[in-house]
Amino acid sequence: MGARITLVRGDITTQEVDAIVNAANSGLLGGGGVDGAIHRAGGPAILEECRQLRATTLRDGLPTGQAVATTAGNLPARHLIHTVGPVYATSTDRTELLVSAYRESLRVADELGARTVAFPAISAGVYGWPMDDAARIAVETTGSTPTAVEEVRFVLFGDEAYTAFTRAAEHAG
Repeated sequence: MGARITLVRGDITTQEVDAIVNAANSGLLGGGGVDGAIHRAGGPAILEECRQLRATTLRDGLPTGQAVATTAGNLPARHLIHTVGPVYATSTDRTELLVSAYRESLRVADELGARTVAFPAISAGVYGWPMDDAARIAVETTGSTPTAVEEVRFVLFGDEAYTAFTRAAEHAG
């Protein structure tokens, strides 16, 4: 049984949850969009732990569709889960990599004992995934993935994302 899905319009860096999911790039060293906002709000402890991962177990970076946890630094969460979503391409179906990013994030959340997890719309920003399809995949995947997580909270920045996720959640029942 999947987790209960809730939708919030707002800033993921302010969510008081057990774990926040970061839509990271494979380098794990910060970037734009959600990734940059999380690194800025969370402070230097996150970047330091990411640098340690890059120097040891993730020398080549975090592969697309995978997830890893670090400290949440100054964020109001106990843990930060970094996942790398795929860049959208019309020539190649990368849906399974996007599904994997959500599943792997939930798997890591389970390992951490997290019961509430805040997700952004993975791959729907600068990675170009069409918002309606990104929302459908996110809602279907988190709703059908076996997990001990009790609440998956999609924290959506902007009306387009909130509307798309609302439609996807209504369609999923």
